Amino acid sequence: MRVRKGAARNRAKKRLFKEVKGNWGRRGNTVKMATETLLRGRAFGRAHRRLKKREYRGLWIIRVKAACVARGMSYSAFIHGMDLAQIELNRKSLSELAIHHPSVFDELVQIAQAELTKAQAA
Repeated sequence: MRVRKGAARNRAKKRLFKEVKGNWGRRGNTVKMATETLLRGRAFGRAHRRLKKREYRGLWIIRVKAACVARGMSYSAFIHGMDLAQIELNRKSLSELAIHHPSVFDELVQIAQAELTKAQAA
């Protein structure tokens, strides 16, 4: 007796079309195009989840740089002064401080400037 795959194939196609729902043109309603779309989408999704972390770090650096320039200091000098003062705050927390707690960020800038002048004098 010949075995047919009707019900299993229909379930597989239903699962596939549910996942690629909303794609443009034949990408959402033909099996071959939908399969390719799904594979590419998963590959790009994984890559872009990694890229998102990189882009956020860049955003935090831009925010900290803007806050430093507003206080008359360059970003690189600020980070160097923080290293000299042995204050280990990451870029995310520094940007949050610059936005939400500017008085605390002002103190950090003063500490960094003091450490830089101390290092230059030595």
